[in-house]
Amino acid sequence: MKTNNSPENLFDKVLKKATLKQDVYSNTLNSFKLFKESVIEITEEFKKQLSPDEKRISFEYKDKGEFEFEMKFAGDVLIFVMHTNIFEFSRNHEVMRTSYIKEDNERSYCGVINIYNFLADSFKYNRENDLGYLIGRIFVNKEKHYFIEGKRELGWLYNNFPTSVINKENAHDIIEKAIEYTISFDLLTPPYDAVKEVTVYDMQTSIDNMPISTGKRLGFKFQADQDGIK
Repeated sequence: MKTNNSPENLFDKVLKKATLKQDVYSNTLNSFKLFKESVIEITEEFKKQLSPDEKRISFEYKDKGEFEFEMKFAGDVLIFVMHTNIFEFSRNHEVMRTSYIKEDNERSYCGVINIYNFLADSFKYNRENDLGYLIGRIFVNKEKHYFIEGKRELGWLYNNFPTSVINKENAHDIIEKAIEYTISFDLLTPPYDAVKEVTVYDMQTSIDNMPISTGKRLGFKFQADQDGIK
């Protein structure tokens, strides 16, 4: 007979949690592969539509390993990164209040795929002080259900976690929304006071190596930034 403190009972708990996390990891990795496939297809489609005069506009896909890849277009880079660990939401997260999670708490364990936006020139010129932005993150659970946290401008705050199952079609849709958001998220001139002083050393080095950060919203704060990703 097993007791709550018996080695057999403890083994069962460890096995159950480990199996759950492995299932979630596998679903997240398979979902990440769907995003890779979709980005490759979209990139190739963009290239086909370029006229000879538009060849200077780059559309590129770069595989950076099993858990990272990037898509470059029109001066921007989207970097997709899958975290290798599994997470559970805090008790205060709104998803924990849904009937979907209350019916089965294991559904709250998710893998995470992050989408970052950087300026292409930040990498081209090795501007290490430049900033990138997390514009969205996709959570995938043991049932391959997903939801997205992202900037409100994206309209990505899905409330249909109980019914949304990740597949090639909606992975493609998510990428298109990321591109649409990125091209409308323009580089703004930083406030004058933020760049009015520069050292002699900075001026003697290449402008691309100056320790002055470049970012699309550097020095600005919008309500949308406060309401978006925490």
